[in-house]
Amino acid sequence: MNSIRCWQVDAFTDQPFHGNPAAVYWLDSPRETRWMQAVAAEMNLSETAFVRSRGDVLELRWFTPTMEVDLCGHATLATAHALWSDGLFRTDQPLGFQTRSGLLTCCRAGDFIELNFPATPAKMIQPTENLLGALGIESALVAVSKFYLLVVVDSAETVRNLQPDFGRLIQEKTLGVIVTALSDEPQFDFISRFFAPAMGVNEDPVCGSAHCCLTPYWAERLGKSNLTAYQASPRGGLLKLRLTGDRVVLAGQAVTVWKGECYC
Repeated sequence: MNSIRCWQVDAFTDQPFHGNPAAVYWLDSPRETRWMQAVAAEMNLSETAFVRSRGDVLELRWFTPTMEVDLCGHATLATAHALWSDGLFRTDQPLGFQTRSGLLTCCRAGDFIELNFPATPAKMIQPTENLLGALGIESALVAVSKFYLLVVVDSAETVRNLQPDFGRLIQEKTLGVIVTALSDEPQFDFISRFFAPAMGVNEDPVCGSAHCCLTPYWAERLGKSNLTAYQASPRGGLLKLRLTGDRVVLAGQAVTVWKGECYC
């Protein structure tokens, strides 16, 4: 069997071992979904991306260790970085990926890579006692978006200090839970963390798709369309965000940690 070119890239960071790691596989022929899922379980990262050329189109799919997902920001950023860095495409050539969420485009903007993603605004709902208990908080504003629950708490310190009960959190009928607050550091507008035990990822270090929900929320609340965010996981990650109608432009940096070949 021919070898498959692959990389591991830390996304939404300019330093190795920070941000969110994603594996990227460049396929020269179709592979079964079952095989992709097995590879993602082997990698055991929050997401593994599989990309292949289909004529004029690049097809991109993302898998957690347990399931395929509809939208993933950091693995898209990692894929674009890998394809450009290894010379598969010119760095001045924008990339378009056909995905389960439609066409997603990436382009370079100085040292950053910009991703054009759909916005997923949230609508307010009443929080459940289980949700608040699982997060260890007494009160919060709670909303639901296309994919996730959005939980707005009183302070950045509360976000940083969260120690969720994942056994209870997985009982919520959602793929993931975003917890956010205004930043207490002037260089950021807001901070967040993201928990997704239902997808096999207790805490996602830096989640691009979560910011498709966070961006319209904070843009409206702060009255500005350009935002800077920090995801306050132990690894941490920086995102520059721009709301343009029903789209969100997410900008981040990326670092290749390793590259190699898969023979399976």
